[in-house]
Amino acid sequence: MSLNLQDIPRVKTLTKADFLKHYFKPQKPVVVECLTQDWPAYSKWNLEYMKAVGGDITIPLYDDRPVDYKDGFNEPHAKMKLRDYIDLLKREPTKYRIFLWNALKEIPQLQKDFTFPKLGIRLIKGIPMLFFGGKDSHTFMHYDIDLANIFHFHFEGQKQIILFDQKQNDFLYKIPHALITREDIDFNNPDFKKWPMLKKAKGYKTELKHGEMLYMPEGYWHYMRYITPGFSMSLRALARNPKNFSKAVYNILIMRNFDNVMRRIKGQKWIDWKNEQAVLKTHKHL
Repeated sequence: MSLNLQDIPRVKTLTKADFLKHYFKPQKPVVVECLTQDWPAYSKWNLEYMKAVGGDITIPLYDDRPVDYKDGFNEPHAKMKLRDYIDLLKREPTKYRIFLWNALKEIPQLQKDFTFPKLGIRLIKGIPMLFFGGKDSHTFMHYDIDLANIFHFHFEGQKQIILFDQKQNDFLYKIPHALITREDIDFNNPDFKKWPMLKKAKGYKTELKHGEMLYMPEGYWHYMRYITPGFSMSLRALARNPKNFSKAVYNILIMRNFDNVMRRIKGQKWIDWKNEQAVLKTHKHL
């Protein structure tokens, strides 16, 4: 048995009117296959190019270890020169990923390689973020703290993506006071005996190839696994739905700070309690 996932619709190109009508207003995901083909990035951006333009930069790395109470919010697990990291990606599978890296600030010439798509919603210009990963490395199922609309562009190789909307929260073993599900769930191959409620969740799936863009609507849960070494760029637009916008403000100003305080006071007991609550709250609906 596998998760109840439908393929994300795919289009070659997308007009502003069609994007707003068919995807943004109803908040449905879509993959656009040819949006980047006139960008310099389409022919230039690969791991070797990134190594050539940013090899000397020291970058923060993350792996798939469970959250530890001693870790700060989004604190890296290691650091390495970008050159050495890309050599590692090409040489062997590694769990280390680059996550939320503002590379365009550190390598300004990359800004000339793409244009912000004109799809009718205002994108935040200052924070295009890059994400890198090696074969089989993956993110935990999570949603973003600001519940933004995300335009996710993939370069080099292939990436598997699974999405759920916020209506699936009751089935996903969501951790309280956090933006993740239980970290011991393998969304690539879930154990339904251990996590029976996952059978009720309805989601989406796709595999992104070089140059393709995925639109992820506001607050969508996402799990990403690198089938081959590669990297992606995310552009984002603020949540427009008032409920999502207020959730984003709450997450940033209250939830994150409350969680950090509780980690300091209760340590690992707080993490363990949250993990137990995720199961208890989800199995209430069994």
